[in-house]
Order: sequence, then structure tokens, then C-alpha cells
Amino acid sequence: MEIRISDDETYLREAIRLAREHLEAGHGPFGAVVVRGGEIVGRGWNSVTVSLDPTAHAEVLAIRSACQRLGTFSLFGCTLYASCEPCAMCLAAAYWARLEQIVYAGTRGDAARAGFDDAEIYDELGVVASQRRLPMRQLLHTEGLEVLERWAAKANKMPY
Repeated sequence: MEIRISDDETYLREAIRLAREHLEAGHGPFGAVVVRGGEIVGRGWNSVTVSLDPTAHAEVLAIRSACQRLGTFSLFGCTLYASCEPCAMCLAAAYWARLEQIVYAGTRGDAARAGFDDAEIYDELGVVASQRRLPMRQLLHTEGLEVLERWAAKANKMPY
């Protein structure tokens, strides 16, 4: 089913409504919905400060909600509607969830002007691990590799 522009606007307005509604309750200014086949299957709003969870972004919570409701970790064929362009973490979660597309209202620049500047995180993604601002050290490579090799050889694994 092809989503018409008016449908996109309807779902995006729901994401914005969630952001607005939960902002008044002390949450951050972001909302998101996941849609499949013309039905909202997941909703989320920024709950970072309320839940004391830095990963409780609207998009991540909407993805979690949709996966639980649909009983799958793959949201192939679904669209994420977000009140603002997803941050690097939420964008990565959207890729891992295999979403078909993302439709958003506000931009990264809009979020930065409101105090949510993710540019540094986006910049860090292109930097070699040893040169990132957040120090990273590799240890026990052989032991870690052994677990990955066991996974690769496992006959009854469920790829994701």
C-alpha cells in the first residue's frame, strides 16, 4: 500500500501531538510513531529525564513498542514518523529495525537551536575509534572473537 502525502501528514501530526502532550508532563520535546499498512503499531515520546534512561528517545521507544506489538525485531515494511530528525542513536536503531523509511518534521539544526546539538556525535562516528573524544581501548580480542566465531558457526541461529 502506497502512503499518500495526506497520510504522511496525519501520522506526522500524531508524532508532533505526542511530543506536545508529553512535553507538558515533563518529558523532552520529541514524539514518534511507527506505521505499518495504514495502522499505527508503535508510539513513543522522549522519556530521558523522567525515566533516567539516556536511551529513552521517542524513536527508540516507538520502535520497541512496535516490535513488541508485532512480535518481531524486524520492522521491514514500516515507516517511522518523528517530530524531529532522528539523532545518531535513533537513526542507527531505525537501520537495525529495518524500517522502510523515516518521515520527520524538525531538523537537526532546529534541535540544536533548542539545545539538542547532536553534531558532535555525528562527527565522532567518522573518526577512528582510537582517536574519538570518548576513549576506547581494545582488550581480550581473541576471547571476544571466539564468541563471534561460535555464533557464525551455529547452525540454528536466527540472523538479525
